[in-house]
Amino acid sequence: MKEHLNNDSANISHLLDIIKKQGTEYLNSLADRPTSINTPFVSEQINLPEFGYGGEEVIRIFNKRFEPIMVGSSGPRYLGFVTGGSTPASIAGDWLTTIYDQNPKSGKGQGDISANIEFETVKLILELLELPDDFLGGFVTGATMSNFTCLAVARQWLGKEKGRDIAKEGISEGLKVLTATPHSSSIKSLSLLGMGSNNILKIETDGNDREAISIKDLEEQIIKLNNEPFILISSGGTVNTVDFDDFMEIKKLKEKYKFWWHIDAAFGGFAACSEHYKHLVKDWEYADSITIDCHKWLNVPYESALFLVKEEYNILQVETFQNSNAPYLGDPLDDFSYLNFLPENSRRLKALPAWFTLMAYGKEGYKEIVENNVSLARNFGRLVENSNDFKLLAPVRLNTVCFTLKHDEKQNEVGKFLEMLNDTGKVFMTPTFYNQHKGIRAAFVNWKTTETDVQLIFETMNEIIKQLK
Repeated sequence: MKEHLNNDSANISHLLDIIKKQGTEYLNSLADRPTSINTPFVSEQINLPEFGYGGEEVIRIFNKRFEPIMVGSSGPRYLGFVTGGSTPASIAGDWLTTIYDQNPKSGKGQGDISANIEFETVKLILELLELPDDFLGGFVTGATMSNFTCLAVARQWLGKEKGRDIAKEGISEGLKVLTATPHSSSIKSLSLLGMGSNNILKIETDGNDREAISIKDLEEQIIKLNNEPFILISSGGTVNTVDFDDFMEIKKLKEKYKFWWHIDAAFGGFAACSEHYKHLVKDWEYADSITIDCHKWLNVPYESALFLVKEEYNILQVETFQNSNAPYLGDPLDDFSYLNFLPENSRRLKALPAWFTLMAYGKEGYKEIVENNVSLARNFGRLVENSNDFKLLAPVRLNTVCFTLKHDEKQNEVGKFLEMLNDTGKVFMTPTFYNQHKGIRAAFVNWKTTETDVQLIFETMNEIIKQLK
């Protein structure tokens, strides 16, 4: 082992050259990479080597066993799960994140300055999304942990409103959460936080073809709570149809009633980058917390998301996440430290890829990415709408197209159609169920996607339909 380790250390430049060459070839051919693999993976019987093989030989083993089945999940026709494609600058930042191997902690510069890079990156994102600087933010793994962080602080706020310190005393009674069409990660977060999905009061949506909260029903439910404080989870872009709750009306309700307002704007928040779509998030700055997912429309590598919580709740956040029994980590109430502001004590410098791409492409770059993706989604939506074989399940509001097979008698074939479509390896979409129909979601969020890709996707869909007839 020692010989291999010493050799790899002495030849690190050679190893990185191999990876650079292989990575460049992969990225340059990404559009031709299959979007899914339909052959089952059969694992060889592998045992842990006694002395190891050394880095170069392990690269060879990887390339033989795993590289051929790596799908183009960051490619232009991977339209599932709202997956962005890493920009070149964010890849550079991600490589350096690994090389420098920092763990952002204190903002004082004691030990390292990586937390300061995170502060600066949060500030850049606030500017990009035109949010005020009275939000404190930090990087976590994804929207699930961002929602978890925000809702954990919301839970502490709710407890204080009831005269309890939940972080210390635990939960002894139901805490009310109101929402209409929450993302599954919010429900998971409530479960992890011990708040329970049974404590969710489901609000009606604003019509049959909407996923947005009915403001009328919301206020009626608030009145029934008889001044009891609660948490409101609202949507800044729903999964199926990218629908937005009416933030202007919710702001008015917040002026009348006492509640914590959380917005899950994992990818929809990037509508703020465009003059054409920023009206969708008007007044979202009045929320108490916001979730933003950077490995979606910011197009940085997995795993990267941002939580934003109003600075006025700093004490509540420290109460929730402090390392109270670890004096070697310092006084949690003395100086700012990410150790006491979010779930993980150990993190990569996730902010660096985001910093690189924001600095490299700026406001105009992201405005162009957003507007191009929306344009492609709308063009794809028109192709679906004008087709004899497909139909839209909802209007194309932003960058996701929700559709199904035309004619209700074809509902039993939707799953088979999607399976056959994905098996082509030319495109990848995900299933859904919307408005009593089995449906398909196509999310346009990758900076690489072009109109040529849209045409190829639709041609492939038509070929699959012919095979089903």
